[in-house]
Parts: sequence; structure tokens; C-alpha cells
Amino acid sequence: MIRLKEVRHVLIYTLFLNMAVALAKIIYGYKTNSISMFSDGFHSFFDGTSNVIGLIGIWIASQPPDESHPYGHRKFETLSTIAIAVLIFFAGLEILKKAYHGLREPHSIEVTSMSFIIMSITLLINIGVMTYERKKGRELKSDFLIADALHTNSDIFVSLSVIVSLIAAKIGYPIIDSIAAIIIVILIAKIGYGILKSATDVLSDAARIDTREIKDIVMLIEGIKECHEIRTRGREDAVHIDLHILIDPGEQIHKAHDLAHSVEEVIKKKFPSVIDVVVHIEPYK
Repeated sequence: MIRLKEVRHVLIYTLFLNMAVALAKIIYGYKTNSISMFSDGFHSFFDGTSNVIGLIGIWIASQPPDESHPYGHRKFETLSTIAIAVLIFFAGLEILKKAYHGLREPHSIEVTSMSFIIMSITLLINIGVMTYERKKGRELKSDFLIADALHTNSDIFVSLSVIVSLIAAKIGYPIIDSIAAIIIVILIAKIGYGILKSATDVLSDAARIDTREIKDIVMLIEGIKECHEIRTRGREDAVHIDLHILIDPGEQIHKAHDLAHSVEEVIKKKFPSVIDVVVHIEPYK
């Protein structure tokens, strides 16, 4: 599928950038004993890990329907999104542990010009990655790319808090380093919850399109007397709809069949993300 192929390309580009950012923060954060900088690098590392998970999930999601999966494998992309949320929560837990030890045992931080240079460069890279990934996610209607962009967006706020903690340590308040790490955990948890909620909406078949809009366009078709029992579900880029239409009980079968096809056509034309429409025909009383 062309869409999933493009999603894979985006993930490969962002994977290399995320890993480069993570290594720079982790190595220098460890060297200077900065918990917040090291934690930020750990967070960025999970950005890269999520890209790998996404590549695997997208590859499975791109497989065509088969006997065991007649509706295709698209939800594997959603499952990959949930994996990102889980990784985010684990990263938050690890950072929280380091922040706790930092508060209990005060530590000194070596703040240099290189610290600020590394954080500034990685911040600019994160902004570029987030903007690019969010733009492509919306274009390709990819839940995974949008979720990953939100994850990267959290890196931007995290990096800003690290810069603040470095300034605080420079002027003699190293405890701010641990406090900044706790703030990072809160931001991480918030992002993780948002991603998890979005993914569970897909898996729990939450409604995708306002049923009133669907009914309005269906009722414009000549020969349809009523429309009800409208249900929608699926991913943003792959919506399934089923509904009931009521027609004249004396209508011939081939005419009823044509009306059902007309319903499918007008809905798919109005909502390009719809991939399947099931129409149940009833006699109008």
C-alpha cells in the first residue's frame, strides 16, 4: 500500500535523527552528572525505539487481507501506537527513580558551554522532526505518525526544562535538576495517556463520523424514504459504516440493489476515509 510505504519512509528518517539526539544527551548527561539531561536523552532514546516498533507494526499492517483476517491487518498500526504509550510510561518510571535518588542524595552538576550547545541543537532537531512527522501524519492519516509526533513534541518541552535546570545549576541550585526531571515525568505521563486513549478508541470501535451528516446525504437520494441504525467505527484513515435504509415495499430487487450502491457511492465521495459501507434494506411502512 502506497500510504503505508510513505509512513515507513517517514519513520526511517526520524529514527536516525532520534537516535543521534538520544546518544548526544545520554553521553554528555552522564559525563556531567546531569539527571535531567540524562533523563531527556533516555526519553529521546524511546522515540527511536518507538520508530522501530512502528516500522514493524506498519509492515504487518501493510499485509493484504487473508482468510484469517478478511478485514486486513490495519489495526496492527494501532497496536504499535499502544506500544509507544507503554514505552513512554516505562521511561517515565525510570526517570522518576533517578529524580528520587537525586533529591535524597544531593549531587553536583558540571555545567559547560557544550551542555547548552548540545541541548540547543537537539531542541532544534526535535522541533524539525515533530513538525515534519505531524504534517505527514495528517497527510497520510496515520494514527501512529501523529502519536509519534506528540511523543516528540513532549521532547521539546522536556528539553526546555533541562535548559532551565542547567541554568539553575550554573547559578548554584542543582536541586532544580531533580525537580525538572519530575516535571519531565508528568509531561511524559500526559502524552502517554493521550496516545493510549486515541488507540483504545480505535480498538473499542468508537464512533468516527457524525451520523447526522451521513443521514443528511443519504436522504438526498431519490427513492430512499428513511435512514437509521447508522454506525461507524475504525481508524481515521479506514472507516467502516453500516446502516439501514427504508424504501418502498413494492420496489423491485434490482432497483433496491441500485439504491444500496448509490448510498455507498455518495458516502465514499463525501468521506474519502470510508473504505467499507454495509447497507441493510428494509420496507418502508
